[in-house]
Amino acid sequence: MADNKLYEVLRVPRTAGDAEIKKSYRKLAKEFHPDKNPEAGDKFKEISFAYEVLSDPKKRQIYDKHGIKGVQEGASDGFPSDDIFSQLFGGGASGLFGGLGGFGGGMGGRRKSRRGEDTVHPLKVTLEDMYNGKTAKLQLSKNVLCAACAGIGGAEGAVTTCKQCRGYGYKVSYRQLAPGMAQQIQEKCTHCQTTGEIINEKDRCTTCEGKKVVNQTKILEVHVDKGMRESQKILFRGEGDQMPEVQPGDVVIVLQQKPHPTFERSGDDLIMTKSIGLAEALCGASFVVRHLDGRNLLIKHPAGHVIRPGDVKGVVGEGMPQYRNPFEKGNLYINFEVTFPKNHFCSEKVLMDLKTTLGPNIPPTVVPRDAEEVDLQEYDPTHRDASGRSAEAYASDEDEMHQHSGVQCAHQ
Repeated sequence: MADNKLYEVLRVPRTAGDAEIKKSYRKLAKEFHPDKNPEAGDKFKEISFAYEVLSDPKKRQIYDKHGIKGVQEGASDGFPSDDIFSQLFGGGASGLFGGLGGFGGGMGGRRKSRRGEDTVHPLKVTLEDMYNGKTAKLQLSKNVLCAACAGIGGAEGAVTTCKQCRGYGYKVSYRQLAPGMAQQIQEKCTHCQTTGEIINEKDRCTTCEGKKVVNQTKILEVHVDKGMRESQKILFRGEGDQMPEVQPGDVVIVLQQKPHPTFERSGDDLIMTKSIGLAEALCGASFVVRHLDGRNLLIKHPAGHVIRPGDVKGVVGEGMPQYRNPFEKGNLYINFEVTFPKNHFCSEKVLMDLKTTLGPNIPPTVVPRDAEEVDLQEYDPTHRDASGRSAEAYASDEDEMHQHSGVQCAHQ
């Protein structure tokens, strides 16, 4: 039974001529172009594939005799199967009809379609954005298939296969290195600029100028969910640059967190540093923290519980929300720094009272009769001795003297 699937896709009879096939293809391509009908991507691929086969006399001859399976297996009427599929798909006959919707069943194999590169965009966000969630708008400039020519690049029949590279886009040459030894060199075809096709300048599409694609600006809404993290990626499938016979890549948004003046993030926890005075460290502390969602947290530390320099205290459940589980949150950890008072901050009487209060069990100092009282001073590495030389200079002179002494002994 004859296989008429491709003719049905193009809505032409089996006896249709080249002109009728081209006319129907252009009409259908405009109707189902992704720009006009975004949900008809698979249908557009089917139409393009059907036209690729039926517009080529050799491929159409194989299809008419052997059907889709014959095209897949490269049924030979004097045509090398690998060469046919290389021109069609840029590869061999193995694994063929991937992503062609209705053509997938019963064909004995699937093709891995060519895929374009992903487009990566960084998006700077604040810690507040990742705590509360945010929707940002990103303006994206990308290439899309030209709707005026349906991604062909020119008028009907204007596109021809490059004779220099036979449609591969690359040329292979051989250079003899030695008798019996040759080097294979692959070079880009400069005649067609690696496209494998030639379009006469007068027949080129006036909209895309024969490039088959045009530049388009699109606004993407990027949803930053609660709990997302630094370097996390948000994907927009198939929103990359479009090219004929190439599956568009993805647009990849990579989050970049801005530094925060108060908080640092560690997983689902938040960390902050709080500086308090000695009185607060000993007698109790109370302060307000402005959280990432605008709430004011009153944090109290009871009197009598001493806070030492470097102590870390935690507030349970006031950290970052968990990604995709925002009702569960990490903890808020506070690293305390204790600021000590300046010298002579109070009278001697107050100092004695403090000493009595803070150190009632300090043992008295036993002073020997021959003890010599000295003053305790701040350490200063630039301190100079009585001769006016610094300690470093003195040590340097002494070392030099020892060196000279050693040299003299060596001469004796």
